Order: sequence, then C-alpha cells, then structure tokens
Amino acid sequence: MKPQDPIAIKELFDSVSKNYDFLNDLFSLGFHRIWKRQLLTWLKPASGEKWIDLCCGTGDLSLPLARLVRPFGSVIGVDFSRAQINCAHKRSLKEPWLPISWLNEDVLKAGLPSSTFDGVVMAYGLRNLSSPEAGLKEIHRLLKPGARAGVLDFNHTIEGSKNSFFQKFYLRNFVVPIASKMGLKEEYAYLEESLKKFPVGLIQEQIAINVGFQEANYKTLAGGQMGALLLRA
Repeated sequence: MKPQDPIAIKELFDSVSKNYDFLNDLFSLGFHRIWKRQLLTWLKPASGEKWIDLCCGTGDLSLPLARLVRPFGSVIGVDFSRAQINCAHKRSLKEPWLPISWLNEDVLKAGLPSSTFDGVVMAYGLRNLSSPEAGLKEIHRLLKPGARAGVLDFNHTIEGSKNSFFQKFYLRNFVVPIASKMGLKEEYAYLEESLKKFPVGLIQEQIAINVGFQEANYKTLAGGQMGALLLRA
C-alpha cells in the first residue's frame, strides 16, 4: 500500500475498525492509553474550552477530553473512516452527558471555521495525511491565537540506532505476525513503511514554526519509540 494515499488509508482504517481497539491494547501492552493521558496532562484542557480531535479513530482521546472540558466546553471528533466514527459514536452513547459530537470527514477538507478552538489533538494521524505540513497548517488554522495543540505518533527513530533496531524488530516479529493471523497483514505491515517518510522530531518542530506556530516542542515517550509534538499558536 502506498503511504499517504487518502483512499488507501481510509480503506485500511475501515477494515481494521472491528479489531482496532483490541489490537492497540495488545500491541502497546495497554500503554497507548497512558501516552494519550500524558498528552492531555501536558496540554491541560480546562472546563469550558472548545477542543477538536482530528483523526479521532474510535474516540480514545475524544472521550477523556470531553470529560475534562465538561460541562460547558465541547469536543468534536473528526475522522474520514465511517467505521471508526461509528465505533466512537457507540462508545459515547455510554456517557450521553459528555459534550461531544462526531464528524465523518477528511480532516484536511472538513471546512471547520478558522480561529475557533482552544485546543487540538491528533493521535496517530499526522503520519497518514497527504503531508505532515498540510496537517500542521490545518491545525494552526483551527486554533485561536495563543491556543495549544498536541500531536502524538510513532517517533521516527534514527536509522542504525538501538531505538530503530528495536522498532523494526518489534513491528516485524510481533505486530505483523499477530495481525497476519487475523487477516490484517497488509494493514499492519504498512506501519513500518509509513514511518520512512515521516519527519523526525526536530524537523516536525521546524515545520510547525514555518506554518505559523509560536512554539513547538517535541517530546519522546516509551523510550524513544513514541513522540509528542506540543504546539502553541
């Protein structure tokens, strides 16, 4: 599968939607929930604020975010996979008091109003957009002046480093074989390929500054396997 092909990416996430949460828990040993909570801790969403979760998937960030901004704030979860949005909506029905809505759109073409949101989050989505620069530019457009954003994703490790060796070994010998047994070999083999063109942390910071952010700070997680780009408009 060609990385950053919007149609192929959409089909990928539609196809894995039924097993997506289970496999995320399995492959990360449940740590992805800790990394997402850490992202929210750094961003400090507050009651009454308006936030948006781009590439929201099944709502893993949208739901805890909505709990933090209630009762007077709001959250919009956006994803172009109809199957993922359906899963997110079903999850939110268990907490009908949460101020959350769902939008099934391409995050780069959703047409949401500029300078509207107090914060933006994106988990494991930037790497899959047509370009990271386009994604960061859209995040900047959506934010109010001085507002903040956080982007969580795999860290593009330096080729030849111990982190790079571990990342490849883990993907090739644990993630892909298990996914293959569930008929999802191509979908998860894509992970390693998608990282090849994904910018390293320092370049992500520079791209963010170039598109207009006042502050950009990249932090690594999970011993350098994951990374979070923290931004201020």
